[in-house]
This record gives sequence, structure tokens and C-alpha cells, in this order.
Amino acid sequence: MTSGLTWPQLRDLELLELTDAADGWSAASKHADAARERVDGEMSGALAKTQESESATAAVERLKRLSENYHYIHTECGLVRASVEGLGIELAAPQRLLLDALEDAAANCYTVHEDGRIDYPAGGENAVTGEMVPGGTVVGNNGLLGPGNSGLYRDGNGMYVPGTGPGTPALKSPNPHLARAQEIADRIARALREAREIDDRYNSALGKLKAAPGLTVDTRTWADVAADVGTVAVAAQSYLADHLPLDKSPADRKEWWDHLGAEQREEYLTSFPDVIGNLDGIPSAVRDEANRENLTLLIAKLDGQPESKDMLAGLKGIQTKLQETAEPPMYLLGIGDRGNGRAIVSYGDPDTSKNVAAYVPGLGTALDGDFADGTLQRALSTKIGADRHDDGSTASIVWLGYDAPQSIDVASATSAEHGAPDYNSFMDGITATNDQKDLHLTAIGHSYGSRMVGEAAMQPGGIPGTDDIILLGSPGTGADNAAQLNVGADHVFVGSAQNDPVTWAPSKAGVVTGLIAGPLNSTLLMPDDQNWFGTDPASEAFGGRRFRVDDGPLPLVAGQGPTPAHSNYFNPAVDPASADNIARIVAGKSDSITTEAPR
Repeated sequence: MTSGLTWPQLRDLELLELTDAADGWSAASKHADAARERVDGEMSGALAKTQESESATAAVERLKRLSENYHYIHTECGLVRASVEGLGIELAAPQRLLLDALEDAAANCYTVHEDGRIDYPAGGENAVTGEMVPGGTVVGNNGLLGPGNSGLYRDGNGMYVPGTGPGTPALKSPNPHLARAQEIADRIARALREAREIDDRYNSALGKLKAAPGLTVDTRTWADVAADVGTVAVAAQSYLADHLPLDKSPADRKEWWDHLGAEQREEYLTSFPDVIGNLDGIPSAVRDEANRENLTLLIAKLDGQPESKDMLAGLKGIQTKLQETAEPPMYLLGIGDRGNGRAIVSYGDPDTSKNVAAYVPGLGTALDGDFADGTLQRALSTKIGADRHDDGSTASIVWLGYDAPQSIDVASATSAEHGAPDYNSFMDGITATNDQKDLHLTAIGHSYGSRMVGEAAMQPGGIPGTDDIILLGSPGTGADNAAQLNVGADHVFVGSAQNDPVTWAPSKAGVVTGLIAGPLNSTLLMPDDQNWFGTDPASEAFGGRRFRVDDGPLPLVAGQGPTPAHSNYFNPAVDPASADNIARIVAGKSDSITTEAPR
């Protein structure tokens, strides 16, 4: 698609008309949302509470379909609004560039033709004849003439000749109007080129915002909405970069959000839920609202794709939990289908809780069918345990914001190195949005997740705002000792089951030595406090505080697989000592934990 926009059209464009159009779509979106709320609250909700009959049940189902129709209208109108507003805002810059160039042309009495050519008058003096140098015509650089090319000029014979920059004889002409006219022509060409690119981008996006015939809003409809959201986000990337603090700190984002009006917040939420929902520093309730919308769109997007069945099961599992769980309240702080999937879920509100813990899972964790019933349960158990020790003021989070290793890649630090900056950004966001004066923040890493937490802790300044670090079933953190984790060695807590083989993973040097010298000589030659990723966190050499955990079942011989003791740390039914110690640390009661001697 190529825009046919001309410079007179760009000059005469009334940007306020685009603003008015955006306001109209915004009003339509709000009206639909208000109607949906009335249907859900005053009609469907009231009917379900007061009537029990087949006809009442059927009516509630019809009202739910009507609510979905309004939801769809609200979302699509919001996307149209965002596109129209973005178009108007982005066109302002090239229009201003054009108007300035036209003003300069008029001031010099140059004639600007509709195709962008500029006629300039005679001027200067021919050094040979002493006569005035004739005027001519220039054409602005249209972007197709190559780097350094200043456009075309017409010589005294009426022929157009390419210019090659300020050093060419053409631009050193004794006629001072030539260089001046060429510079103005280039600005006009640039303005038109930028405006056409913007026009093409938004024209393409708006062309895709079409509703299918009929009144049924189903999975395919929401899949189309998901595609529309992505299309608008791509079209509006320059708008987003200019209006959203994407490259700012979480604290700056929080301040930006706080200063937005209610209408602006609603518009960003409706048009860019995937951006707002995953932006550290945005309040948790807002991220939750956006990500519940994102969740619906992702499920629709992946539905029917055989290669995405595992991730789809994970998304649906989270959706079921969100719909069923009222207490403790759940907050969906992040969701996405990148890599093995992204999911950040909190039990309790991280913005109002006195104690907040963010647990990073390890090997084999992905957004799949086991995530909702397995990984999330660990955070829930921690929340329930910590609440017993501190009057319910705890938020317990699962942070799957990185691609945890799935197999042999567990031997590499790459996943940890890639995930650490994102984890630190998230924790920085927690400190920015939490309203407690004395927030107690705990970072928890299990299995390979402890390697990622260790990597994050060793970044300059450590993990933002973190008071305590808990390492569970750790193959090493990458650190030589606990002091390197930037919270003080006394605030590094280690749970390491005696029968957990992951915590006995030999160092890389030990493996090599064993291959060369044999297992016996390897034991004699290598220190026993070295794991695969550095010093064993449970060892005396590491210097952390080891707390009491159950030894756990022996690998294989207990009939529970190769690593049964590796998965019990959070489970109060199987390892009550470990689960309670974790809960006490998260609740800020680490002085009451039961300890265990280092290895």
C-alpha cells in the first residue's frame, strides 16, 4: 500500500478533526462499556440472585452473550480511537516541517509546484561574463536518490542533474538561491515522505478493524480482536514510544500513571492492554485488569493451534483459578506467549501488603497444564503460611518472567543471565507501587531459579528493595559466598534437603577431574563445597543461614522418581518444617526459624 498524500493535502489537513473523530470513538467505547456493566450488574447479576428457574437461567445466558457483545464493541471502538488519535498526533510533526519549509519558500519568493519542484530566481554574478546567474528549478530528495544526495537541480540548459551534496559545483553556484531552494525542497520532500509512511501504517491498521457479520462473539471473534490489538500496537509504535515511558524506570512509570486523568488511563487500558499489563511500575490492580483482558485474547489466539496446546492448557488453568478464587485475591501481573510462556501471578495485593515475596521457579517450568495446579500452589502455600505469622499482610508471587531451562540447557547460565534484568525490573516495580513505609521484600529461587536469583542479586546494587533471599534446592548461585548477593550474608537463607540430588550437583571442574582421574581421586582432589554453579549454598564456605528441612525420600529407591526430595520445600503436608521456615522468613520473622548445620 502506497499513500497518495500530496503536500497541499498535508498542508491543509485539519488535525483537530482527527482529534474530534478519536473523541467520538472514545465516547462510543465508553458507552458500550457502561452498557456492559449495567447488563452484568443490574440485570444479569440481579436475575441470577433472585430467580431460580429454567427461564431465568436461559435469560442469564442470553444476557451474558449481550455483555460479550458490548465488551467486543468497547474494545474495538477503543482500538479505532487509538489508531485515529495516533495518526493525528504523528502527522503533526511532518505537517509542522512542511509549513516551516513553505513559509521559508514564500519569504524568498520561491514558487513551490504541486509535485514539490521549486523555482528560484536569478541571483549572484557570473565571474566570467559579469552577468547575473539565471534562476532554475530544484527537486527535493525523495529518498530514492541514495545517501548524501541533495536532490536534483536544473542547469542553464534546462536539464535536471543529480546533486551530490554541498561540495558539488551545483551547490557552489554563484546564485545563492540554488542552495537555499534545494534545502527547502529537501525539507518538503522529507515531510511528505514521513507523512506518507505514517498514513500507510495507520491506513493498514484501520483497514483491519472490521467486525464479522452477525451478533455472535465467540473464540474466533476474540482471536480477531487479539490480531487487531497487535496490529494497532505495531502501527502506533512511534506514538507509544513518545507517550508511554517505555524506557523509563518503574518509579518514573508509576509517577506517569499517577498523573494521568481517568479518561487517559481508560484509553490506554482499552487500546494497549498488552503493554500496560506488562509494564513494571504500573499499579498491580491496573496490571491485573489489563492482563485478564490479555488472557482472554491469548486463549482465543492459541485456540486450535496443535503446537500451542500445552501453553493453551496453562492459560486456561490460570483463567479457571482467577474465576474460582475469591480469597485470597489473585492478581495477574504478567502474561504472554513469548518463548515457553510468561506468567506472573500474585496471591494478595503487592501494592498494599507489608510483606511481598517473589518466587522464581526452575528446571522444567513452563506455562503449561501443570503450572496452575503445581507452581501456583507453592506461592499459595507460602501466602497461607506467612499470613499465620503476620496477620494476613503478605503477597506471594510466582514470577515466570523468563524461559526456565527445560532439559540439558539447565547446565548453562544463559537463561539466568537473560532473565535477571527482567526480574530486577519487576522487583523495582514492586518497590515503586507498594504503599507501605516498611516493605519487607523477599526473593525466592528454587532449583535453577536460585541460579537466576543469584544472577539478579549480583547485578550492580543487587535486587532492588530486597531484604532477604531464600535459596531452595540450589545447584549454586554463581556466587562464591553469600555476601556477594548484596543483602548481607545473614539475610541469605538456604533450604537444602539431604536427599535432594540437585543440591549435590558436582562442579564443572569436578566432572572433568572425575573423567580424568576417576571418581575416588576426584573426591580427594576437589573441594566438597563446590556445586555446578559455584559454592554450595548449604556449605559453611558459602556463609548463608541454612534452615531446617526434611531429608526427603531417597532418589529412585523410594519409588518416587529420581528427585522426589527436590519438590517438597513449599509443601506443608510433606515437609512442614521447610514450608514453615519459608513462611516465617517471608513474614519478616526470620529470628524464629529453626536452623540446621551447614554441610
